[in-house]
Amino acid sequence: MTDRPRRARRVQLSTPGSSEKMIQKAAESKADHVFLDLEDAVAPSQKREARKKIVEGLKSLDWGRKTRCVRINDLTTEYAFEDIIEVVEGAGEHLDTIMMTKVLTPADVLFADKLLHQLERKLKLKRRIGLEALIEEVEGMQNVDAIAACTPRLECLVFGMGDFSASMGVTNKNVGDSDGYPGDIWHYARFRLVMACRAAGIDPVDGPFADFRSPDAYREECRRSMILGCVGKWAIHPAQIDIALDVYSPKKEDVERARRLEKAYAEAEAKGLGAINVDGIMVDVASIRILRNTVLNKADLFGM
Repeated sequence: MTDRPRRARRVQLSTPGSSEKMIQKAAESKADHVFLDLEDAVAPSQKREARKKIVEGLKSLDWGRKTRCVRINDLTTEYAFEDIIEVVEGAGEHLDTIMMTKVLTPADVLFADKLLHQLERKLKLKRRIGLEALIEEVEGMQNVDAIAACTPRLECLVFGMGDFSASMGVTNKNVGDSDGYPGDIWHYARFRLVMACRAAGIDPVDGPFADFRSPDAYREECRRSMILGCVGKWAIHPAQIDIALDVYSPKKEDVERARRLEKAYAEAEAKGLGAINVDGIMVDVASIRILRNTVLNKADLFGM
């Protein structure tokens, strides 16, 4: 299997796997994608019990069209391999993706790839479980191109600016905040991750913004990453969901304009024309490619 499924990732809602109440609320939310967390949001004493709660939630709740994901502990811990085994054996077809943390090299992703392959064979699963990887260490960012291209099972990379700040020695008070830096403090890291993802044909996703009581600041971070090519951003609180959905969705008028230009160019191309004038704007094959990648593909995915 080499074809990756197309999934909406406008907003990835972080949900503690130790809380049945929050798992249920996540299932009822408007988020495209929910990841049930076994890592930072769960105390070490609760991690094994949280696996059971996650499996039960995945199997018993109505998740609609959401991508159902579980974030495991990083590979330096004692938990990671059992996180994968217990969740996959328990949830099976009710699980879409596994999110890996603190990925440093392709070998980290390939470990999970091989383990999932064996579990799928054992359980006779009909559908491949995807992988998502957090780039949140300096070493991971240095290896981001190789990581992005290492296996067809990998579906997206996420820029985890929280741990990345610690790894780099960046001075900021809140995760995802610029703390007065003149400009976009995350521009280079986001740009590098997006480029690696696009070259490999996978989704780039922006990470968390901790101050959920600052909606305008969160919206601006969404806007910046969207312009660079990210398909979505994390929500660490339900209050951030609507903002991410709005920013990463093309506007209705933009979709209508893009479809009009695409139709006009197709008609012109059939007549042997390579470029045309539509409402004072030159439209050629490059214009249509931009519209297809930035507006129309999204509109098709989101049912617009």
